[in-house]
Amino acid sequence: MKGIILAGGSGTRLYPLTKSISKQIIPIYDKPMIYYPLSVLMLANIKDILIISTPRDISLFESLLGSGKQLGINLKYKIQEKPNGLAEAFLIGEEFIGNDNVALILGDNIFYGSGFTGLLEEVSTLKEGAVIFGYPVKDPKAYGVVEFDETGKAISLEEKPSVPKSNYAIPGLYFYDNTVIEKAKNVKPSARGEIEITSVNEMYLSEGKLNVKNLGRGTAWLDTGTHEALLEAANFVQTVQNRQGLYIACIEEIAYQKGWIGKETVEKLAKPMMKTVYGQYLVDLLK
Repeated sequence: MKGIILAGGSGTRLYPLTKSISKQIIPIYDKPMIYYPLSVLMLANIKDILIISTPRDISLFESLLGSGKQLGINLKYKIQEKPNGLAEAFLIGEEFIGNDNVALILGDNIFYGSGFTGLLEEVSTLKEGAVIFGYPVKDPKAYGVVEFDETGKAISLEEKPSVPKSNYAIPGLYFYDNTVIEKAKNVKPSARGEIEITSVNEMYLSEGKLNVKNLGRGTAWLDTGTHEALLEAANFVQTVQNRQGLYIACIEEIAYQKGWIGKETVEKLAKPMMKTVYGQYLVDLLK
């Protein structure tokens, strides 16, 4: 399975922060935002990853992450000229995806929870169909919403409904078989002029091949589209890390634990960061 991080958009809800820099470069406590979705794909054992961003911002990600070789992964980069919808990622990434299955994660989504890594590893072995997630939220109007029948089976999907049929939002993490490319090509732009991911998911639903897994109370899902949400996410990460002494989205640690890089590489990556707690954390991993 290959992975795509969609880190485009204009970030207007975060102005003036994002007038000159990508939202996904902004820090969430002690790391750039993009570390969090990247860590999710790495935890799912996905090593071939395409980062899609704007013409203005793509060089920032290349400068930050390079080829990925230092983490034992393979990173590629592509430009999305305008924010034409999430499903456009599969059209931009068609050549990159090739004949493989693919996971898409949005660059501003943060996930954390007990058992989440095991769930990712399981879902990444997908053979056919699609897997998306449902997450209970207080106000689902701002999200794609999934409705379930009494047996827990998904029966309908809506994009930002004014009267939601459930309180289960669909987070920005999706796993698909290779037919997603043709499905995305057949999506007609919505009233917003976008190639909606909900339309792709509805195609899988109509085929009986959409699996919706509920993320329960034990999982935190944070999206970081507003100033308040940015602060909440930073406070959450700080609290967990300071309390447990374990880091969220430490990409070097994940690569090391997966056996993709060795001790010498971790030491080399830590060296320029030794004036930070992050660098010291990497050194402590090796003790």
